[in-house]
Amino acid sequence: MKKLFIPIIIFMSIGINGYSQKNSGVEFNEKIAEVKPAKELKGDKHYFVYSYDKAINAYKDEENLTADGQRKLAQSYASMNENILAEAAYAKLIGAPGGNLPEDYFNYAMIFKANGKYAEANTYMDIFSELKPNDLRAIDYSTNKAELSNLQKDNGKYKIEHLNVNTDAEDFGTSFYKDKVVFTSSRSTKLNPKKSNHNNKPYLNIYVSEVDKTQLKTPESFDKELNGKMNEGPASFNKDGSFMAYTENNYDLTKKELIVKLEIYFRTSTDGKWSKPVPFALNDKNYSVGQPALSPDGNTMYFVSDMPGGLGGTDIYKTTKDGKGEWAKAENLGDKINTEGNEMFPFYEGTSGTLYFASNGRFGLGGLDVFTSSSTGAEYTVAENVGTPVNTQYDDFAIIIDGKTNKGYFSSNRVGGKGSDDIYSVNLLAVKKLIGIAKTETGVSIPMTFITLFDSKGAIIDTVTTKADGAYQFNVESNKDFKLTGNKVSYMEGKNSANTLGTELIVKADVILTKKEEKSIPKMEVGTDLASNLEINTVYFDYGKYNIRPDAEIDLDKIVKIMQENPNMVIQLYSHTDCRSTKGFNKVLSDKRAKSTAEYIKKRISKPERIYGKGYSEDKLISKCPCEGDVVSECSEEEHQKNRRTEFIIIKK
Repeated sequence: MKKLFIPIIIFMSIGINGYSQKNSGVEFNEKIAEVKPAKELKGDKHYFVYSYDKAINAYKDEENLTADGQRKLAQSYASMNENILAEAAYAKLIGAPGGNLPEDYFNYAMIFKANGKYAEANTYMDIFSELKPNDLRAIDYSTNKAELSNLQKDNGKYKIEHLNVNTDAEDFGTSFYKDKVVFTSSRSTKLNPKKSNHNNKPYLNIYVSEVDKTQLKTPESFDKELNGKMNEGPASFNKDGSFMAYTENNYDLTKKELIVKLEIYFRTSTDGKWSKPVPFALNDKNYSVGQPALSPDGNTMYFVSDMPGGLGGTDIYKTTKDGKGEWAKAENLGDKINTEGNEMFPFYEGTSGTLYFASNGRFGLGGLDVFTSSSTGAEYTVAENVGTPVNTQYDDFAIIIDGKTNKGYFSSNRVGGKGSDDIYSVNLLAVKKLIGIAKTETGVSIPMTFITLFDSKGAIIDTVTTKADGAYQFNVESNKDFKLTGNKVSYMEGKNSANTLGTELIVKADVILTKKEEKSIPKMEVGTDLASNLEINTVYFDYGKYNIRPDAEIDLDKIVKIMQENPNMVIQLYSHTDCRSTKGFNKVLSDKRAKSTAEYIKKRISKPERIYGKGYSEDKLISKCPCEGDVVSECSEEEHQKNRRTEFIIIKK
């Protein structure tokens, strides 16, 4: 159930709700102004009800497909995992009139990834990024495409194993249930011999297996009353297994409804017997909700939906129970998690505060990839791809982790399995914690200190801002060296180093900061660069981003102070990018950097019109790092960082 809809078709309704603009076997499509031949119309009918194999046969018999028909042929091949044929079909589409929609380039790039052709995928993602520079998928691609080689390396963090319980059917979507594991499968069963027209396999049912070391024992039907005539699963449970949430088809159909949406239902176990299903308040015939993931206490639920108001495709949402036991309004997790693509299969691991999910909208190795994000209260860190061996060029999804044992399961349709989707065990081998406190030389903790964690080469791994107790924590790999810095207004930068070479699971390294002495502000002339005149560091940005980093706030606050003390001062700022990505994308990005920098200061000074500026793209590089066209820059990340900056020039004293 990697798609958040299930194509159960009421065939009686095709004449009512199918193709109304027909004329002797020919359809006129007003949107694309093309006349469709009869065989293409036949293919459209099968495509409309998700019978992709029949759609392919119809489209193949037509020599003069319209662009829309060629597009649907390519998408049908992709839906059937016939990726080589899909690549050929997309190549023909891209070269035809009407085959140059932004999504055509994106989908073509995804097919190249599925076929392991990453250079070709980048070529078409570059075109997509030019056409839609503000699309979150384009931004994430531009930000992370240089990380491809790292994602393909097995860093020894995960050990995976294929499970013997898999069949040639769909086996996926695991969940912890007491000391057992529940999963979803379309394996043959006497209880449900009917098959789906989507893949000609039996409908999904929920199964339960006992755990046998790294394997699962022979599964049994989880509950005969729960497993019905259509699709059920995946499911999720609270810690003691007394409360469950699960996905199910909407059985309440009318003759006019062709596609069955997904819904979430709840059941409670009392004395070993499950209650009647209770529908989720957000169930709606107009959209799907599914793939629930419950917190251990059962009072918080993450789920997936294509409801209106999302960022696009399917998004991940969160809801909690109020004092009356009713689910509150759903909260979209925002653009650090969701994109215009599909984000699916959430799982929240409470011990480490980590959200796991799958996405095809964020930069990855192909298909659905598994990502993680750390929860910091109501906020989430930018999603991070877990890389090889969990992720491949195929669909990898539905990961769950036991935070105490660091073991779990995920699903994949990679080569080497038994069937469509298979279940794999996963073991996190190298997870350690690096903890510490930001404090003064006398041991007083310093809240709101910006802590940065670097690897041994100086590349930023992660950042965090300390809270009231000055404490910080990072999840790190074993057998590595690290560096730490701490920054806060009115303090000199603190530094420390640490390593995880020993057997300890928790490594402690504090950062000591020294209070600065107050200094008088020197005189400043028109044309002065503030950074060269005062103790103000250049304001830097992360690659592909325009948000103000906490370390930059320190120096921006200094500029605010200067402008408040000099109420007639006018400053013009100049924002820049490094050479990577296209010039068009970089122009938009640098303008956003200029705007976000100016807005930060404007909110804090009188007469906010006294500061303004614009972006200069990659036109004024400090570090000369060529990377235009096919040229790949060999500059270090430190050299690129020098170019991602904002400068401040005094226009009036």
